[in-house]
Amino acid sequence: MVEDLSGRSEFLSSYTQYQPEVAQGFLQALFEYQSMLVELMGLPVANCSMHDAATALGEAARLASRVREADGHRVLVPETMHEGRRRVLENYTVGSELTVETYPTEGGTADVAALRDRADESTVLVHAESPTVRGAIEESLSAVGDVAAAHDSLFCLGTDPVAMALLESPASVGADVVVGDAGTLGLGAANGMGHGIFATREAFLRQVPGRLVGAGEDASGRRAYTLTLQTREQHIRRERATSNICTNQAWLALRSAIHIAVLGPDGLLEMARTSVKRARSLAKRIDGIDGVRAPIHDRHYVREFPVRTDQPAPAIREDLLERGFAVHALDEHTLQVCVTDTTEAETGRFVTALREVA
Repeated sequence: MVEDLSGRSEFLSSYTQYQPEVAQGFLQALFEYQSMLVELMGLPVANCSMHDAATALGEAARLASRVREADGHRVLVPETMHEGRRRVLENYTVGSELTVETYPTEGGTADVAALRDRADESTVLVHAESPTVRGAIEESLSAVGDVAAAHDSLFCLGTDPVAMALLESPASVGADVVVGDAGTLGLGAANGMGHGIFATREAFLRQVPGRLVGAGEDASGRRAYTLTLQTREQHIRRERATSNICTNQAWLALRSAIHIAVLGPDGLLEMARTSVKRARSLAKRIDGIDGVRAPIHDRHYVREFPVRTDQPAPAIREDLLERGFAVHALDEHTLQVCVTDTTEAETGRFVTALREVA
């Protein structure tokens, strides 16, 4: 259904919706997408999408530096953050006084005590993830938020809309900004496609990058949609712009909106629960293999989890690749395994292959 509806010519041929009088259908679809994110995140403002999670985090860091009343320059992120995402964030800080620093993790989640020691009055943003890069559900989000609040810093949470259907809302743990990847809904992995989510508090409304679709009334009193807020430099005076992001991710946001609407609240919740159950079930089967332990830590996982191996993990990774399975080697004796709806049917063959090579 996502393919059929999003593939209609009026969507595929649509450009950025500058003229509301000829783009009401697409503007309404984007308004619905924003509304869905608002409901999932518990924050009142969500934009029409970013390039990806990494650029959304970069925008969050720059937003934090603009709105914080006290001087500061440090952005704190988990030491296990994906390397590519970290590099994009660092690129976003070029030309500003911002610096990106890390805080320790323990068992795949935040080491709150160490974070508390690292944070100080020069910290403008504290970033945490749930699920983390290791697939673990972060159990200390409120504590991370407290650390940020203690230093008048913004708390940014990285997540995805599927996980948010199951986990506590970002607003309830004190998040000021939520970023992440909505590609888990309605998008394939081909051609590098993806789009990022960005949600925040109403106090930062005019600092949101990109565009916001709003609802109002036309001259005859009918409900109408328009690009209410556009903060990119092409649309307003350059000195007032918050971002130069020029993406038109509208079609990708549309696909995610269709996917969420088709699933509905119950379907989205079941999708999230199934992601947890798949990981738990596969970990249990892997843990029965001699010389292998999974998962390593006492955590709940979404989709992926770390696996400890007695034999060298890089060698096991290569042997599995020859058999058609791709896993990560995190260090000399740790693999990371991921299972989704597209790979679930192959778990039996994967377990057999792992037993042979491990």
